[in-house]
Amino acid sequence: MPPRILVTGGSGFVGGHVLAALRELSEAGQDTDTAPSRLRLLLRTPASPPPDTTPAADIVRGDLADPGSLRGVCDGVDVVLHCASHIGDDERRTETVNDHGTRALVEEATRSGVARVVYVSTAAVYGRGPFTDAHPADLTLAPASATSRSRAAAERHVLDAGGVVLRPHLVLGTGDRWVVPGLAALLGALSAGLKDCTARHSVVDVRALGRAVVAAGLSARDLAGAHHVNHPHPVDSSILLDTVADRLGLRLPGAPLNLDEARSRLAGQPRALHHLGMLAVDHWFADGGFWADVGVDPGVGFAGSVAEHAAWYREFLGRPS
Repeated sequence: MPPRILVTGGSGFVGGHVLAALRELSEAGQDTDTAPSRLRLLLRTPASPPPDTTPAADIVRGDLADPGSLRGVCDGVDVVLHCASHIGDDERRTETVNDHGTRALVEEATRSGVARVVYVSTAAVYGRGPFTDAHPADLTLAPASATSRSRAAAERHVLDAGGVVLRPHLVLGTGDRWVVPGLAALLGALSAGLKDCTARHSVVDVRALGRAVVAAGLSARDLAGAHHVNHPHPVDSSILLDTVADRLGLRLPGAPLNLDEARSRLAGQPRALHHLGMLAVDHWFADGGFWADVGVDPGVGFAGSVAEHAAWYREFLGRPS
């Protein structure tokens, strides 16, 4: 019998692309051993489901901030794809949703006999770098923010139940309001690019990530544990910034700066200095063969992804096409 899938966070950035990946499976007419026969979406506001949900989905109301509302949501489900997280400055809410909500969801999944839970986490659970060609088994968790701490706690609930945790680093693509917009904001603050900054960063296109989440849920392999899910080839910081400037048509009147010059120019701008500090050291998380294990193409790489999503980014940033 084809697996029955529950998706959380389907109205969000990653979750929306997970639904798109499920749509691809359905439209491609995959064999009945892997194509989901029934899709269930857990939403806080069922009156506003994500558009174009295919295959037809059952909508159930549930709120990760209200564990009692999750009772029964996993009944009859084989796979849970948990893409919902709260990201923000409200420390109490991040703990309630990410930590306590995930624990309640996993408890429901266990009670209902769900075969696999896949949780989309973040490499931010490791804290600040440098991380060079790093594998999950070689790293310890040291989350530096309330959001990262709560997501690390959520991971533990999933892992203790034998589930799968996916840790992307920089996720870009349609719907991204953090990575490429953040790079564009840094370029604007500098009025210049960076030169000779060869720190390497892992990136992943959200479309490839969505396919990877679905594949991890449906794979016949034993994937229990934590996995990095980034494009196999990291990108130098200078190239990250140059690509964003080029693809989005950003005007940079100044000559490229080295790191010391950039730090001086950003004096008094703590947020920009924080982003620059992250770019200055390696955040390269090796995939360890994950893409081959789940049979998913990791995509075209950073430059190609930015080019393919450039129209959306220009509109989001209010820039002319």
